[in-house]
Amino acid sequence: MKLFAQNDSTGNASSSNQTNKKKWPGDETALRIFYGQRLINAKTVEVLPKGSMAFTVVHTFGDVAGKNGGTYTFFGLDEVSDAQIGFQIGVGNRLNVLLQHTVGNDKGGAPRHYWEAGLKYKFLQQATNGSPISLTAFGNIVSCAERIPQDSTGAVIPGFENSFVSDADRLSELLQLMVARRFGNVSVQISGTYLHTNLVIPGDQNDLLSIGAAVRIPITQSVFIISDYFHSFRNEGSKETWESKGQTPRDVFGIGVEILTAGHVFHVNFTNARNILENRFLPRTTDQWSEGQFRWGFTLARNFGLFKVKNKK
Repeated sequence: MKLFAQNDSTGNASSSNQTNKKKWPGDETALRIFYGQRLINAKTVEVLPKGSMAFTVVHTFGDVAGKNGGTYTFFGLDEVSDAQIGFQIGVGNRLNVLLQHTVGNDKGGAPRHYWEAGLKYKFLQQATNGSPISLTAFGNIVSCAERIPQDSTGAVIPGFENSFVSDADRLSELLQLMVARRFGNVSVQISGTYLHTNLVIPGDQNDLLSIGAAVRIPITQSVFIISDYFHSFRNEGSKETWESKGQTPRDVFGIGVEILTAGHVFHVNFTNARNILENRFLPRTTDQWSEGQFRWGFTLARNFGLFKVKNKK
């Protein structure tokens, strides 16, 4: 299969006002609200046009400050909290398929491995003479590939999140609805999320609802301030379970800079989330900004033309 780089003028500073005038494929009145498929922790409403593929690398380091950061770990750059390599393919102008692998790293735990398959579909696209908003749905299924803890006899040790008895225990499923609008050059998004984790630690909840918000503010034609936030609605039993382990569930907040180049979208981020997957950071974030438990991260995305689409008259 032949790959060819897509000539996407994503933020080429030399192209006057191209960043602000970018249109939706096939519709000259439709506005592109975001350039990347994700901000810091949040996915965006954008989807790739048919025939395109995005290759994305996401990486987060260790704590910048606090007892686990500072000069001892070169402000977290000597450590890795999580890493992800992913592909997103436009099988239609509104429908995308996602395939991703994430290392995963829980607080005080060993690295884990997760495989993600997802679908992303755009129902509405904001347009000058059409819809006032963009509306996109995303759903995934994630499988954990971690080894099962066993005793000397080979029996599964109960009480751990990875005490899988069946393959279904390894799975979690997420459904997310994203609504976004561009006000001038400022982009705003609200995300509602439902997450079901098949196997959790005793006392935690299997079903979790979350609400998220994201914003993108231009500084120049190719530099933007980006930020996103998530709050999860936990029951008292879940809170008490985590607090009994000496960890308090926290809201997820990230802030960073988006830099657009010819063909690439590059983010430099700070976030208190250790995990990259929504299936992990929504239920498991316990780090606190005020204690220095936030970390550097970056996202690098490159679009390619995967196959050519025949133009219709």
